Amino acid sequence: MKQLQVQFLFDFGSPNAYLCHKVLATTEARTGVRFEYLPILLGGLFKLSNNRSPVEAFADVPNKRAYDKLEMQRFISKHHLTAFRFNPYFPVNTLKIMRLVVAAQASGCGARYIDAMYSAMWEQARNMDDTEEIAAVLREAGLDGPALLAKAQEPEIKARLATNTQSAFERGAFGSPSFFVGDQLFFGKDRLREVEEEIVKQSAAA
Repeated sequence: MKQLQVQFLFDFGSPNAYLCHKVLATTEARTGVRFEYLPILLGGLFKLSNNRSPVEAFADVPNKRAYDKLEMQRFISKHHLTAFRFNPYFPVNTLKIMRLVVAAQASGCGARYIDAMYSAMWEQARNMDDTEEIAAVLREAGLDGPALLAKAQEPEIKARLATNTQSAFERGAFGSPSFFVGDQLFFGKDRLREVEEEIVKQSAAA
């Protein structure tokens, strides 16, 4: 029997992707299905889809920005995500750390790297566009920083991130956090319930 594919398309630059990351383990526990973490470059996806970040798109809509902040706080409170801190360096150029995701996954330490980087970005509020700070986070996480930084510069690693981003666009994605349950696309942390319902539905059909 073919196993259901469930993907989480993420970029560390999205605080809402961080919030999803912190609760996906509970969805996995309830459904028995593991999420595949698929790194994409959010800036590249914005360009491909002619999209803009909410900060830019709604800069002149104060009520919308205030509501987004309220909705985020509700999610944080509901899931007790008290470690969250908005990063003062936001928006951050995430190209370096997203290539490092691909390198870490290829090296078998993807999950540990992702946890460490999300913590640095959205709990410790560190500058994740700074190479020395990135190296410090890798070292503190017990990862082989020099090896990962070198691997992240390999043409194959760079190409894989670009391919992931292009493929995400071609499948209909336009931002992060996005999810694919089979071929069904869901966008945003407010769709996690629908994501879980679709997992249950497709799993039952299989």
